[in-house]
Amino acid sequence: MQYIDRTYWVLFIALILVAIIALFSASSFFVFQEGNSTLGPILSQMLFIAMGVALAFGLQFVPSKWIRLLGYLGLAVSLVLLLLTFTSLGVEVNGSKRWINLFGITFQPSELAKLTLIIVVSDLFSRIKTADDQRKYFGIAIGITMVICGIIFLGNLSTAILLGGIVILLAILARIHIKYWGTLVVAIIAFLISGYFIVNEVYVKQHRTMDGLLGRAITWVGRINDMLEESNTPDAEFRITDDNYQRSHAQIAIARGGKSPIGVLPGNSIQRDVLPQAFADYIFAIIVEEWGIIGAIGLIFLYLSILFRACLKSSRYADFSAMLMVMGLALMITCQALISMLVSVGIGPVTGQPLPMISRGGTSVLITSIYFGIIMSVSREQTELGSRQQAVINKSRDDVPDIILD
Repeated sequence: MQYIDRTYWVLFIALILVAIIALFSASSFFVFQEGNSTLGPILSQMLFIAMGVALAFGLQFVPSKWIRLLGYLGLAVSLVLLLLTFTSLGVEVNGSKRWINLFGITFQPSELAKLTLIIVVSDLFSRIKTADDQRKYFGIAIGITMVICGIIFLGNLSTAILLGGIVILLAILARIHIKYWGTLVVAIIAFLISGYFIVNEVYVKQHRTMDGLLGRAITWVGRINDMLEESNTPDAEFRITDDNYQRSHAQIAIARGGKSPIGVLPGNSIQRDVLPQAFADYIFAIIVEEWGIIGAIGLIFLYLSILFRACLKSSRYADFSAMLMVMGLALMITCQALISMLVSVGIGPVTGQPLPMISRGGTSVLITSIYFGIIMSVSREQTELGSRQQAVINKSRDDVPDIILD
């Protein structure tokens, strides 16, 4: 127990406390619209949070080599589950089949895929020793990534881009030559830009529907167009419509909270009663409304502290695979949080990315808790290893007799 990383636990518990307070306010729309009891959504989420804490606590004692082995198994399982979302087991929410229902339990396979892909890619990159290894393992890692991200892309563009971006960052950390990952980045950017213009010109502007696996492309292009249109619309001419309803009310919440450094104080939000996704995708807007700029900065500091702590600790790890895995998981938590916040304040198109550990959703909470558990497992293991090595060095020094020179 002496090697447990208490700093990670403080950050983890701090996020949980923020989640509980924020959800008490942000769940009002869900309670009123769905006819739930006042405490029903809160208690349900707190159950997932309790399960997440138990998972994190148990995982911190699991050896990292077992985690890497389970990562490969988990990636295979997540691949099967992702494919099942396109069958009758898939559950459509807000026009997208991102969920699957097995034995009455609904969850997002993409969350498991994000976790396991980072573990597997980190292990593959850590095997690189020579130029031949670089070509071999980078090719394998990117091949696996393209399969997983390609399937996720069909229903969730933002998650596919986020996950692919984390893999590229891991390639940079693994010192893989720019000619490999640079070419890939250019190709992906070219694909996305050309795809946007093709869909916009051929389908959106012509008011044509798009069927099949790429049917969601019209929604993605529409969100980008809405964002661009809002940015070019004078305030006097701006109108709230069905298309910009959530973004508009989220920005109203932020503007209201920005009038005071401490916001309107917890429990006094107005927009929570009219914002449909106040408890999920737009919970940051409610936090800003109630806690003001101080609350917003404090929450941003919490997420950045996770990344800074990971950078500081992992730079001392003897296990390169462990370092990459910790950095990948920390980057996923922080980048996802920042994307969710940017969407809430109106910077960037709607993505549907939840705020890690805070947005309502059992799958996201459990998987994020596993992130923390793995990060703390590696920290405990590496700290213990370093302590033992230092003890051996100290003992060897004590065993060397003093040499007295006349």
